[in-house]
Amino acid sequence: MTAPRTALLPRPRAAEVLPAPAAPRRPWATALRALACGAAAAGPAITMATGYTPPPLIHFTVLANLLVAVVFGWSAVRSWRGAPPLPPYLTGGVLLLAAITALMHHLVLVNYTETPAPGTGWPLAATLLLHTVTPLTVTVDWLLLTAPRTLRLAHIPMWLTAPAAYLGLVLTRGALLSPGTPDRYPYPFLDVDTYGYTGTLTQALALGLLFTALASLITAVDHIRPNVAGWIQHRRNRISPPAAGGLK
Repeated sequence: MTAPRTALLPRPRAAEVLPAPAAPRRPWATALRALACGAAAAGPAITMATGYTPPPLIHFTVLANLLVAVVFGWSAVRSWRGAPPLPPYLTGGVLLLAAITALMHHLVLVNYTETPAPGTGWPLAATLLLHTVTPLTVTVDWLLLTAPRTLRLAHIPMWLTAPAAYLGLVLTRGALLSPGTPDRYPYPFLDVDTYGYTGTLTQALALGLLFTALASLITAVDHIRPNVAGWIQHRRNRISPPAAGGLK
């Protein structure tokens, strides 16, 4: 008895799964994020090289800029490789830190007579980088190169852990140093020697509420701002030559 004719036919091959095409590189995003990374790294570097007092690494501004440098350096590499953007809870967090750095310097610290003047030369350059250039580049990146409506109110408690951890660092350091040590507390409104723990914590709580309001404002603006990043990408796709495809 002969085998059925169908047994002699070749079996159909399973459909081959083709790898997803790589996303295009984003050179403009890479350039801006590399600029933000460089500015955020240069400010602390100049500050430490010029021997600023108190030690730079106890300043919120310096620590925030170092974090911005790490995040935006990582983001620049991903943009160049065509990788997906960083998660919004991370980019939103560094945006809040940059905004706090700029607003606290330009609206609060300039009113304290104890705050040293930036001077000229390298100290002035460091001040501009730390408090103005880095926050501006981070803000421009958010407004022009990130998709809107991605930030959530649920992200805010995570963002506020950085200022809370910094408060704990400052108070712990101050408690470990001997009374009368110069620059025992890096900021006048966190000076326990002047206000005591009750006054210092009260002022810290007020700042925490302001930071929460600022984070809520950033989140609200994120949900009403136009999708400039999408428009730029659409414009780029329109002017780019179409890729060669197979015959249909």
